[in-house]
Amino acid sequence: MIQVLLNVHFFPGLCLLILGLGLQFHVVGWLLRRYRQRAWILSGAWASTILLGLGYALEFQWAQRISAVKWWTWLECASLVETMWLIGFSLALLIWTRVPQFDPSRRRMLQAAAAAICVVPVVGTGFGIVRRNRFQLSEVSIPIPNLPKDLDGLRIVQITDIHLSEFLSERELAAAIDMANEARANLALVTGDLITRRGDPLDACIRQLGRVRADAGVLGCLGNHEVYAEVEDYVTTEGRRVGIEFLRHQSKQLRFGNAVINFAGVDYQKMHSTYLAGVDRLIVPGAVNILLSHNPDVFPVAAAQGYHLTIAGHTHGGQVDFEILHEHVNVARYFTPYVRGLYRHDKSSVYVSTGLGTIGAPVRIGVPPEISVLRLCAT
Repeated sequence: MIQVLLNVHFFPGLCLLILGLGLQFHVVGWLLRRYRQRAWILSGAWASTILLGLGYALEFQWAQRISAVKWWTWLECASLVETMWLIGFSLALLIWTRVPQFDPSRRRMLQAAAAAICVVPVVGTGFGIVRRNRFQLSEVSIPIPNLPKDLDGLRIVQITDIHLSEFLSERELAAAIDMANEARANLALVTGDLITRRGDPLDACIRQLGRVRADAGVLGCLGNHEVYAEVEDYVTTEGRRVGIEFLRHQSKQLRFGNAVINFAGVDYQKMHSTYLAGVDRLIVPGAVNILLSHNPDVFPVAAAQGYHLTIAGHTHGGQVDFEILHEHVNVARYFTPYVRGLYRHDKSSVYVSTGLGTIGAPVRIGVPPEISVLRLCAT
């Protein structure tokens, strides 16, 4: 059953399509009852239906292959924005249609509130677009039990979820790389999703990542979008050419003074698969063992295998996050409890970066893009 739902892109694609069509039916019905321009209303309804349908269809790789990447990107974005607007307009209708006719002052107040609700998605989207590429440098202390003295204070800079595309230019990525270099870290990590889809400027992304500087070099792992675009081998080869070693079910030991850190890396671990099969064999006894995994939901398995720290991305921190009654509401929580920041379990930790780029719509609300600087510290 789970595989069937995955094959039809049930969440979020099919869910958003059903939601959008349902809300559209409600809105169009209201417009037809209120106004006489039936031809215009029905034409708009057909255009809206086609846009929603295209937004869903373009989640499938067969549709991506037959469409230009720029069209793919903007059509998907327009479909998502339309769904958000339909939500706002439908909420506004609920208020408008329930205001008592005999209380003019109250009716005017509630109509104004309804109008505000109607435009909130549009204004919020505009705000999120403006804020989406305002990168920040986030410094986090990572406690590791019995950390050797020579590793105490070691600084690791992480760049993840770049998604170089129509929504993030090479110039903006170059600025983020400059920020990462200013951190003067001992080691740099790139943890997947260099681009979003086939046709995005992958070579430009690798070229900019080749500018990353750290004393001990640059390591990385691959994300799900490398898999979708079928560029895993190309990224591995070209990354090595510019000085980035992508670890694909491999490990690499680095020595700092008398201490050794063992970095193990895995390709994207597909949801509902057996996580980290055989990765326990990459652990080096007596060393500090760190796992690079694009998706953070592997953390319980990594902790059980004996990894001291898992470094991940993938979630974008939810990309759009609202805090309601001290609870964070975002789409990433549907997939994993490890959405953003540092989580600990017994003697193991996972750090999840919000990353640089965006997918779907070029919007970030409540989740600023970041370059993460992780400082190892003894407990």
